[in-house]
Amino acid sequence: MADPNRPVTGYPAANPQGNGYSANPPPSGTAYPYAAAPPPPSGAYYGGYQNNAYYPNNYQSDQESVRRATCLRRIFAFVIGLVVIFGTITFIVWLVLRPQLPEFRVDSFSISNFTLGNNSLVSFTSEVRLTARNPNKKMTLTYDHIEAVIFYKSSSISETTVPPFYQPTKNETSLAANFAAAGSFVEKSVLDGINGERGKNGNVNFNFRMLSRVRFEAKAWTTRRRYLKVFCGDLIVGIPTNGSVGALTGGPRQCRVGI
Repeated sequence: MADPNRPVTGYPAANPQGNGYSANPPPSGTAYPYAAAPPPPSGAYYGGYQNNAYYPNNYQSDQESVRRATCLRRIFAFVIGLVVIFGTITFIVWLVLRPQLPEFRVDSFSISNFTLGNNSLVSFTSEVRLTARNPNKKMTLTYDHIEAVIFYKSSSISETTVPPFYQPTKNETSLAANFAAAGSFVEKSVLDGINGERGKNGNVNFNFRMLSRVRFEAKAWTTRRRYLKVFCGDLIVGIPTNGSVGALTGGPRQCRVGI
């Protein structure tokens, strides 16, 4: 007959202690049967969470990136602020001064002793008189390095310089550009074009251009020198065949002005 106190095979034996611990603990010095955590791999990256361990270098790197980004944002904001301030000051100055380009008008254009040789040489003397007007109420104008050119269509036939001058506010100044060509060479197309126009009705269509450096000034406020371009087109001059002085026809002509 089987012993009723014998445990059934396949079930763990009852713990007579009743406290969840084994009645027979392992002897002193015996290691517990738990697997030890593996050490961090050789050459592991230090600076973050690695193998459940925290390394502070990554935090320092993040702080450095944040400081760098903050510095760049401040520099960017400073540059934008300077641009806004400069633009605002410029706009206010423009509203107060309202700078305007000067106005130019050709009053007369005379030509004398005009001759064209068969060897494409041209000779003449000419004077172009202009009126320059400063429309500004608060800004004066200073002109220097003034160059003037007479063109037939797009070909230059004579050049000269004009003395510098100064214009107060709301001022009109008369100036003259004197030209002299003594046997200057011109292309055959220019020679044929002038002879063709002159042979029809005695008139020749010239163009006049002037290039100058100009400075706008208003008390303590001064601009840097800029190049002013003056173009006066379709200046029809009657040139008599008897060698007398030819003159501008149709009255004064307004010029285009730009910077």
